[in-house]
Amino acid sequence: MTSFRSSKDEPITSKDQLVAVISGGAKPKESWRIGTEHEKFPYLRKDFSALPYEGPSGIKAFLTGLMRFGWKGVYEGETLIALEQAGKGTVSLEPGGQMELSGAAVENVHQTCTEVTDHLKQVKTVGDELGVGMLGLGFSPNWRREDIHWMPKGRYKIMREYMPKVGTLGLDMMLRTCTVQVNLDYESEADMVKKTRVSLALQPIATALWANSPFREGKPNGFLTFRANVWHHTDPNRTGMIPFAFEDGMGYERYVDYALDVPMYFVYRDGYIDASGQSFRDFLQGKLPALPGQLPTVADWIDHMSTAFPEVRIKSYIELRGADSGPWGRLCALPAFWTGLLYDGDSLDAAWDLVKGWTAADRAALYNAVPHKALNATIAGRTVREVADEALKLARAGLRRRKRFDAAGNDETGFLVPLQEIVASGITPAEKMLASYHSTWGGDVTKAFGENSY
Repeated sequence: MTSFRSSKDEPITSKDQLVAVISGGAKPKESWRIGTEHEKFPYLRKDFSALPYEGPSGIKAFLTGLMRFGWKGVYEGETLIALEQAGKGTVSLEPGGQMELSGAAVENVHQTCTEVTDHLKQVKTVGDELGVGMLGLGFSPNWRREDIHWMPKGRYKIMREYMPKVGTLGLDMMLRTCTVQVNLDYESEADMVKKTRVSLALQPIATALWANSPFREGKPNGFLTFRANVWHHTDPNRTGMIPFAFEDGMGYERYVDYALDVPMYFVYRDGYIDASGQSFRDFLQGKLPALPGQLPTVADWIDHMSTAFPEVRIKSYIELRGADSGPWGRLCALPAFWTGLLYDGDSLDAAWDLVKGWTAADRAALYNAVPHKALNATIAGRTVREVADEALKLARAGLRRRKRFDAAGNDETGFLVPLQEIVASGITPAEKMLASYHSTWGGDVTKAFGENSY
């Protein structure tokens, strides 16, 4: 989804350059695109264990196996850390070996879902050869931290050492979570603000609909989405609901000010330099302790913006981040949900009408309640299930008006069916798994692998 065109090597000499990275993403409606990213847990099928990087069935072997499908290696030094393919996006690694597809920017949900389907077919082909499966849940149901192998990427070493200083579950975020997210465009500063406000307010609704991480180290963990709870205890300086987005003065520059105040992780100069806890504002003055006397480049700023993790993140596009990973149908449902709400003007207006009366306290309480209660949480006297039903109706109407059809003549509304079934039943995927755990699974969470693998 990257759309900023300025030279990334350009030294930053004014705040206007920081703002331009965001404002440069604005584009006319006919140029809006959809980008979908999803993560999954690779595991050895024989014993449900996490994959190491090296070895005949390791992560490196898996990435190498995917190259037959036209993917090219991306290296850090001599270490294979990702794959890329023109027009197809990238396949990258999270710290614990979680494999992420960052898809291409496409025109409609049919295309993004075809992309997911093709990728999962490739993954299954290689996985069958290596004895490796891929699990689609928001949190690993059985692995302990010490069971998981750290991937050999320089930035992860820095983050690994910094996380325990600022939160209690940051290492779990790195090692044991998987998410699905959608990247969408905006037309102007006002459009960005409106979409950001609507998506922030409704993000806990999406978190509830996708909730499927109720297990930790082989037992129920007391949450319906433990992944969401992990983010509450990762780093308060760079996570959460960014309430300033609803205040007067919200715009490109206000978000830049927020990002400037997020503590740094690193600077890249032919390798990662530890700048954890340091200030980008000092960097702008040539006073960064990690690189005294040097000024940042636009590339440094783009890197830094990627280390803020609010529920909705602004770059040169909007990232909607707060959902557990899951099966194929729900991977496709997320872009459908948000595209229907945010890319149709009538649905966007109606969605704002739905949430504009919520106070900052309402939104904070909902954000805190959803990891435990999901659809049974309440806001402004209504249950999340009721709000989700209304939001889905708006999304469906928006997709219908978009009139984007596949070869069989189907519009994009079919991708919402898994969500409609969840709302109709009032039962989240997490609650279904908990019921199975206490009955047919006989208390064995490894049964989740069979039911939730691609």
